[in-house]
Amino acid sequence: MIEHVVTVQSPGRPLARDQQLAWKLAEVATAPVELEPAVREAVIDRVIDDTAVAVAALARRPVVNARAQALAHPRAGGATVVGLVPDATVSAEWAAWANGVAVRELDFHDTFLAAEYAHPGDNIPPLLAVAQQNARSGTALCAAIAMAYEVQIDLAKAISLHAHKIDHVAHLGPSVAAGLGALLGLDTETVFSAVGQALHVTTATRQSRKGRISSWKAYAPAFAGKAAIEAVDRAVRGESSPEPIYEGEDGVIAQLLDGPDARYVVALPAPGEAPRAILESFTKEHSAEYQAQAFIDLARRLRDRVPGGPAGLAQVHSIVVETSHHTHNVIGTGAGDAEKFDPDASRETLDHSLMYILAVALEDGVWHHVGSYLPERAHRPSTLALWRKISTREDPLWSARYLAADASARAFGGRVVLTLADGSTLTEEILVADAHPRGARPFARAQYVEKFRTLAEGLVEDAEQERFLAAAARLGELGPGELSQLTVTARDAAALAEHARARPGIL
Repeated sequence: MIEHVVTVQSPGRPLARDQQLAWKLAEVATAPVELEPAVREAVIDRVIDDTAVAVAALARRPVVNARAQALAHPRAGGATVVGLVPDATVSAEWAAWANGVAVRELDFHDTFLAAEYAHPGDNIPPLLAVAQQNARSGTALCAAIAMAYEVQIDLAKAISLHAHKIDHVAHLGPSVAAGLGALLGLDTETVFSAVGQALHVTTATRQSRKGRISSWKAYAPAFAGKAAIEAVDRAVRGESSPEPIYEGEDGVIAQLLDGPDARYVVALPAPGEAPRAILESFTKEHSAEYQAQAFIDLARRLRDRVPGGPAGLAQVHSIVVETSHHTHNVIGTGAGDAEKFDPDASRETLDHSLMYILAVALEDGVWHHVGSYLPERAHRPSTLALWRKISTREDPLWSARYLAADASARAFGGRVVLTLADGSTLTEEILVADAHPRGARPFARAQYVEKFRTLAEGLVEDAEQERFLAAAARLGELGPGELSQLTVTARDAAALAEHARARPGIL
């Protein structure tokens, strides 16, 4: 890896293109590389994972509406829409839109956490859509996905967006553009323009993940993917981008991030060095915000230690979660969001309430992507009582573990102190979620396949499930024109299409 120092340009002194971060990203994206076998296998895992969670969300309103918008843009030889028959193709950017919303809706796919957080699986829908429409091979798609993961994760390691209330998809726009550059074999200058344009139009505030969280939380990454496709299309046609987009006096860093005196060190692959960052990402066993994953696992153990079992939770006086700055301030009481204690809050809000999630996991001992969020579940009197006894606080030790330079030392959990009415306490600590690569039950191919089958049950015929899994497993062997095999057709595909068209809009 090569460490690139990124600072804001001096007033009146132009910054050469080859010194700009967007150019460095474009150079990485356009360098020929050979993927390691482990990286190729990880790409297949993520394709299976994305498809699993997209299928599970097919009937949810945001996904239905995104699909309706996509179906308003049919295109012969375009890209497929998850759930529909393979020949129901639409324009690539709209397929990326519909599939991107489906992937993100349940907040159930892969994650990376560092200075910034990311769901790098968001790169896959736009890359797959463009690969289908442009008849690229599975090998090319695999390399493009690995490259997009590399760019987003490398940016997330170095540049914090949420510290300045900027949404994390500002790293996703450039990563999709870089991945598309790799997929299509574009030159460095074209990718440079696409990266700059994509960043410029995908930089937004993180209010989408604050307060009463709306369905836009699922749409935001899909918007970034769609915008990146359109940015690449413009760049291919010869259109340039604002520059320096990162380092300019009125650029992203100076005006939205650390300011004119900012200094970032972004480590990127050296020429010829293959992208490996995907190996640092990790998926979710539970449909909840990633910082809550470990606490769901912890709750399953802690509940068995409560005197009297789950019924003994009525004797709880208080529960304090000692955790990292990020967890405390994003999904904990440090956020200051009253909505995180509101049983009438949206699913998206409850998904970002560690207090709600911990209360339900303690009572139920399981977590379900639908049942754990039902209104009647949130309104259960015992849950309301326990929920409001839970608080979080930042512990510098856990904050340091969260941001450890050594990936093998990073921890995304915390310590739970449960105090009973008689003054006695129970404590439980967890470093990472059970499904994490360093967890008690790390996810491997078998677990990704099991997750897909579990979520597809009743929605996708068994034969179609097996066909998709076989196609995904041989991703690198799929030739041009064969990538439609990576789309799953639902049991009620015709009804999904009609349901979408029944919701009128303006498109």
